[in-house]
Amino acid sequence: MKTRFIAIASIGVLLLNIAVFSRPDTRSSAVKKARAAALVAMLPASDGVVSFDSKRFLTDALPKIMLGNQPMLTEVMARITEMETRTGIDLRKFEQVAVGVAFKQISAKEIDYEPVAIASGDVNAGALVTLAKLASNGTYRTEKIGERTVYVFTVKNVMQKRTSANTTNSTVTDMFEKALNGITKDIAVTAFDSNTLIMGSLARVTETIEGKTKVSSELSGLLSRNPTSVVTFAAKSPGTLAHLLPLENDELGKTVDAIHTLSGSMDVTPAGAAFSMLARTKTAEQATGLKDLLDVGQMLGKTVFGTSKRPDQQIYARLIKAAKFEAKGTDVTLDILVAQADIDMLLKKVK
Repeated sequence: MKTRFIAIASIGVLLLNIAVFSRPDTRSSAVKKARAAALVAMLPASDGVVSFDSKRFLTDALPKIMLGNQPMLTEVMARITEMETRTGIDLRKFEQVAVGVAFKQISAKEIDYEPVAIASGDVNAGALVTLAKLASNGTYRTEKIGERTVYVFTVKNVMQKRTSANTTNSTVTDMFEKALNGITKDIAVTAFDSNTLIMGSLARVTETIEGKTKVSSELSGLLSRNPTSVVTFAAKSPGTLAHLLPLENDELGKTVDAIHTLSGSMDVTPAGAAFSMLARTKTAEQATGLKDLLDVGQMLGKTVFGTSKRPDQQIYARLIKAAKFEAKGTDVTLDILVAQADIDMLLKKVK
């Protein structure tokens, strides 16, 4: 089930984040914040929430992040075009996207994920649904939820519609194909209003339309820590984190399991990419223990990479040194700015 979540996340990053707009983004921070909050408020109760400033991702973040690897940027855009041709929905025109994911414990070490995404922008949502129906060549069914008609597409049939896109056997191609192959469930799609599209599992789309539940105030509050960032997220811990990570040390596992909520953001600045993370524990003592663990990791990292002559390990040393940790109450925060030169060098090696 974790594979399907990774697949859905990959598709989300590639499709829902990337919005092609040639004109400059002149929206004020207040407008961006209001639009993002409005979409999150439409989501049903969720264990994890992600908010994307799709428009800014392409016009600002993506070109900067991939500055050192133009062939990869070209490949990403080619794959986005191919995805549009396969499904008929051009999600590159959406400005803001909110994703809500429900966790379902299958076993002690296995979790299922049910997503729903709400995308809004200066587009005709009804026309996009019509294009998706045409592209599917009839491989869909309809469901009536209240007065709304929801179209349920069989993912396998829709995604297998190949195109003649000229792409290479690169990392992007491999990730894209694995993402598509990992999605095995049907996807439900409906137009919420003239410029808002809802898509996801049928159960989650139904919850969104009915509007009986909402995202918790804790998660929505954590999203507001950096509301104008390119990407923000907040999530409850899916079961015990120690079971999801390869941890053999019991004490280490207890420290990690103390985390019950995670949040974070990614933004771009003239200096590079800024990442922020917050881990919330049940007690202040647990937060202190987690902070101490991070300090130890940073100290060991400096020792391992600090004297290395290898360019890549010198980057790791700079990243470890730049990380800033702080414990306040039950929260532990991590902030780091990755210099543009380091991003360029890391991505340059990716083929």
